[in-house]
Amino acid sequence: MSSQVRGGTRWKRFALVMVPSVAATAAVGIGLAQGALAASFSVSGQEFKVQAKELKGRDFVQYGSVASGKTLDGKPMNAPVAVSGFSEAWITNMCQSVVTPDLPFGLGSVTLRLEAGGEGHKRVYAKDLYLDVSELDADAKFKNIDIGVAAGSLKKPDEPGAIGIQPGTRADEEGFAQRADEALLTNVRQKAWATTAGTFNLSGLKLRLHQGTEEECY
Repeated sequence: MSSQVRGGTRWKRFALVMVPSVAATAAVGIGLAQGALAASFSVSGQEFKVQAKELKGRDFVQYGSVASGKTLDGKPMNAPVAVSGFSEAWITNMCQSVVTPDLPFGLGSVTLRLEAGGEGHKRVYAKDLYLDVSELDADAKFKNIDIGVAAGSLKKPDEPGAIGIQPGTRADEEGFAQRADEALLTNVRQKAWATTAGTFNLSGLKLRLHQGTEEECY
């Protein structure tokens, strides 16, 4: 099973899907404010941008996978991704944005922008964090990094240990992978198909809709 990107209607591109169930949408704001919510961010058949001043993580792993699903017009979609995983991560000045182009009723393009962990607030905290990334620019430091291991040597989803292959996905057993005890990424800019975490604590959460594309994270 490859990494999944959820399908949906054109209007679902208007928002990031934080939980699998639509019925749970009303509880998202309350759960995040209370500081403990399993979360999944994805956009139907579309990449989104993520920016952060700093991401510090423990038990880093990375391997190749495929994001698969359907585009908005129902066509199959497959995209190669680098899945990055952390058992725990702390993020400073996180920004996440996605542009919905050519909306009806004369709305044109609309940008949804989410921010958290900014000045005066605690850092964003994530447990069992996985990022399905297609592009990444950052300054990186690793502690005890092991480069070029086979993905098959990473922990399987049902095996005990800190973190490994993301549950619900798989990697080429002989494919490239790497791991490290700690990772520090600064000045992060990335494009991703999905972000999932067992727990996401978003201090100082701000979610805004903006006309046009000028308010993208970068």
